[in-house]
Amino acid sequence: MQAMPARPAIPADDLYATLGVPDDASPEAIEIAWRGLLRRHHPDVAGDDGLALAKRINVAHDWLADRALRRRYDDTRRPPTPPWAGARWRPTTGPTDAGSEPPRRRPRRPPTMAERVDGVVQRVHRLSRDELDRLALAEPAPIAFLATLRRFVAPDLAATLDDAGRRALAALSRAARARPAIRDAIEGELASIVLAETLLDLLGDAAAERASERLTRGWDAAVGKPRYGPATEALQVLLADLAALDATGVAALAATGGRDRLGPTPWPEAVSPDDDEALRVSSELAAMDATDALAGAPLGAQRAAARIGHLLALRHAFAAVAFERLAAPWLGGLIPTLARPPRPIRRRT
Repeated sequence: MQAMPARPAIPADDLYATLGVPDDASPEAIEIAWRGLLRRHHPDVAGDDGLALAKRINVAHDWLADRALRRRYDDTRRPPTPPWAGARWRPTTGPTDAGSEPPRRRPRRPPTMAERVDGVVQRVHRLSRDELDRLALAEPAPIAFLATLRRFVAPDLAATLDDAGRRALAALSRAARARPAIRDAIEGELASIVLAETLLDLLGDAAAERASERLTRGWDAAVGKPRYGPATEALQVLLADLAALDATGVAALAATGGRDRLGPTPWPEAVSPDDDEALRVSSELAAMDATDALAGAPLGAQRAAARIGHLLALRHAFAAVAFERLAAPWLGGLIPTLARPPRPIRRRT
């Protein structure tokens, strides 16, 4: 009977320190640190003196780049860290024309990096209050990953990114600059443009696409979006109705807001807050504003208002039957009913 191969012994070194990355570093950050360090310390570059360090760098990469080995290492040395969750990538290239051009018109050239950076800076000048509020709630850009990436960026690109960041942040009000998520989202959007070639060089196409999506996730979920997404008009009506409730109406609403009665926050089967960041921000902002509309009211009324705001923000994503079941306590009142399309008539043959 053939013996099972022995499991590799867990290294005694601090592998994260070897690569110079934090314990919760993403796979992209680990890949960037490994490749960047090898370029400096490979024996072909550093000579025989770099051989021992290059071996340690490769061992750290072998363990941390493999999900199972990394889990073993983390379980032994420190409390487990949550694995990095990839997400769908959305292109971050400049706008393209959907329609065909007239025959004699010259095709548009793609915008340069400088033009795209200037476009982001100018867009920051025009950010509305609704967009700023959405940015403040969006998932922050992975600044730790960006810090790792910057260690291996050419000095001229680093200077370009720093200058773009200063110009963009100067366009914000003092209150907006004080909100870290807003600053991080802007820096992530700029980094996705300035460091696009660096990401491709260090990570390759697929991983660079995922890293770019993570950098731009907050910006894409907020900029150019209505305050509550597709449900903005319905939420504006709800907020006015909540503000107009009298004492009797507030008490009736509070009776529907018990924690055991509301249960966990529901989401449509077709979407999830992890995958659709824009929809999650719309829902969270709607719930917050609905709660604020009843400031000073009993907690039960505030919880019910938040649930109504959440449901209305996601109404278009729920199946009709599921939405009516969840909204039953308020349907026909704070939540208007929608006429269903008539059922087709079945004719006898």
